[in-house]
Amino acid sequence: MRTKKIGYQLFALLVIMATLLSACGPKAASGQLNVIALPHDWCNYGGMIDAFKAKYPAITVNELNPDAGSGDEIEAIKANKDNKGPQAPDVIDVGFAFGTSAKAEGLIQPYKVSTWDSIPADAKDPEGYWYGDYYGVLAFLVNTDVVTDVPQDWADLLDPKYNGQIAMSGDPRTSNQAIQTVFAAGLANGGSLDNAQAGLDFFAQVNSAGNLVPLIANNGLVAKGETPIRITWDYNALAAVDSFAGNPAAAVVVPATGRFAGVYVQAISAYAPNLENAKLWMEFLYSDEGQLIWLSPPGYCHPIRQPDMEARGVIPADLLAKLPSIEGAVFPSLAQLDAAKILITENWDAVVGADVQAAP
Repeated sequence: MRTKKIGYQLFALLVIMATLLSACGPKAASGQLNVIALPHDWCNYGGMIDAFKAKYPAITVNELNPDAGSGDEIEAIKANKDNKGPQAPDVIDVGFAFGTSAKAEGLIQPYKVSTWDSIPADAKDPEGYWYGDYYGVLAFLVNTDVVTDVPQDWADLLDPKYNGQIAMSGDPRTSNQAIQTVFAAGLANGGSLDNAQAGLDFFAQVNSAGNLVPLIANNGLVAKGETPIRITWDYNALAAVDSFAGNPAAAVVVPATGRFAGVYVQAISAYAPNLENAKLWMEFLYSDEGQLIWLSPPGYCHPIRQPDMEARGVIPADLLAKLPSIEGAVFPSLAQLDAAKILITENWDAVVGADVQAAP
């Protein structure tokens, strides 16, 4: 009986040890990790990937289609459900709306990182299927060699002195960033998160005044003075100023009102061929180290855990000093974003009438 009792005790101890080891998180530190749609010049992903490789030198990071969009990432999961090779993404970084839809389609799986509690509740799926990673706030990138009186708020864009100078970073009939630009402008001009009509009305005024350039703005057009005021995410604008290196001189302004934040989210594929490495990747992204990489130049992306990190004093003061204030920025819900998208895309032509196109 005593031998049998010891056997049971040993078995129970082994079960407890196995449980504790399992709770410690991911185990693999070799093999491969398949990432997708991570351009090195977006949010400092080049630095992020290099730092992960340095931490886990035995893991080969396979970078799939760096210039893909969120929809392409979802399609890559679907196309590789039965593929355990290098073309099957382990992890994705997609626009906010794609997290919920990917979960509904069974394309992602839950995993809660060790810093889970410091991710804001409204920026994560409660079951851990997806979670916000970083966000930007819409801002004005201004070529100050051309524009000497820099606009400080949305209403300023109606001033006749900005005739033929203002452009968005996309076509509001198709571009997520441009749609959210219209939405944000509405918040500063009598609209609300539940009604984006004011944004359409505002841009109708900007267009009628002759201030809106019907071109999709990019940094080259800003530098040449063809679209000297570009509305874009603050992280893109700050990185642009660095890339200009003073030629031209440029400024970044987060408008005083209508501060609007756009969130991206991370998730692990439901069919991830390298699941443990995918978990290691997530742990790295959501560690203080990873979050600081997104925030650091040339990334300038606001990591989702920034409030927690600021409260604990782990963000270097000189880094915070490089960032404009985003106090008061609002985070629309998925339902609000969907409603605004439908309203803006279906009514842009009738209300605003500007045929925004890519530069020839």
